[in-house]
Amino acid sequence: MKNVVYPLKFTFKIGTFSNDFVITDANGSKLSYVKQKMFKLKEDILCYEDESKSNVLYRIKANKWLDYSATYLFSDKNEMEIGKVARKGRASIWKATYEILNNNDAHEFTIKEENPWAKVFDAMLGEIPVLGLFTGYLFNPKYAVLNSQQQPILRLKKEGSFFGRKFSLEKLGDFSDTEQERIILGLMMMVLLERRRG
Repeated sequence: MKNVVYPLKFTFKIGTFSNDFVITDANGSKLSYVKQKMFKLKEDILCYEDESKSNVLYRIKANKWLDYSATYLFSDKNEMEIGKVARKGRASIWKATYEILNNNDAHEFTIKEENPWAKVFDAMLGEIPVLGLFTGYLFNPKYAVLNSQQQPILRLKKEGSFFGRKFSLEKLGDFSDTEQERIILGLMMMVLLERRRG
């Protein structure tokens, strides 16, 4: 992933049997089509160049079966490991927290949910008939990517929409192309996991 123009858009498809989305940059160029197969005990996600699925760019694979603190390994099209993302189990019960590691297992970045109350209000309002249909417009979570100095370098936020299907990624700081690759793969996996939680 080079020459990426921010902000990026993550747009989930509606009406498919898989959990899939497209990532586009500010110029409308497609960066990846991500497809998560449903009902799998062990996550194995493929990131393609586009919806034709003719060219696999990356693979994200869980290290264990369904687990709230699993680690997800990133590999490129040549099956070379390039990093991983680990969900911080207990810490993520209230506020979603993930660590992005390089291919030497060194901790590089942290993804932290900025407004965990949005989840609470979304769940409460979702139980009210009719009003619950509009929670996608009212309570939208935000996630900050922090560097080793705990400074935000990217912010991912859910945009208001009826089906909660759009996210935008804004650049706030500097990072290298290889770091960007790991960060975006980590955010892809995090969005799939957190969107399932609500």
